[in-house]
Amino acid sequence: MSIRIRTTPLTAVALATGLALAAVTPALAGTAATPARPAAATSAQGDPRNVTQRVTDFYGAYIDAVWETEDPAAGADAKALRNFYLSASARKKVTAWEKKNHADGILFAQNVPVKWKVAYTGSGMGHATSRVTLTWSDGKNPEVTRIDVQSDLTTRKITDLKPAE
Repeated sequence: MSIRIRTTPLTAVALATGLALAAVTPALAGTAATPARPAAATSAQGDPRNVTQRVTDFYGAYIDAVWETEDPAAGADAKALRNFYLSASARKKVTAWEKKNHADGILFAQNVPVKWKVAYTGSGMGHATSRVTLTWSDGKNPEVTRIDVQSDLTTRKITDLKPAE
C-alpha cells in the first residue's frame, strides 16, 4: 500500500510535466520553423484630411492587396481601392496606360515593390503633389523608382499619377 501512495504523486508529477512539454514543444518548434525576420518597432498615425496621408494610405493598402496573389479577394480589393482613392479621370488614364503598357498603372510596373514611402513635394492651384518612392529589392543597392501623384485639395482624390522624371 505504501508503494502505491508514493507512485501516485510521482506519476501525477510526471504526467503533468509531460503534458506541459507537449504543449510547449509545438509552440517552440513553430518559432524555429518560421523564417526569422527582425522585428522593428513601428508606430503609425494618420489624418484623413491630409492629402499626402491619403496617398500614403492608398499606396500601402494597394501594395498589400496586389502583393497577396494567393488571396482570391485581392484583385477585388485593389479595384475597390482604385475606385475609392482615384478620381474618375485618373482611373481612365491609369486604364489607358495599362492597356498600352501591359503593366500595373498605379505602380508603373509588372512587379510589386517590397517597400514604399510617400513625401509631400508641394501644392498650388487647388492640388497637392506627393512623391511616391518604390523600392523593388532588398540589399545594399536596391532598385528604386519614383511616381509623382497629384491630389485635389477639396475632394482629396488622386487626380494624376506619372513616373517622376
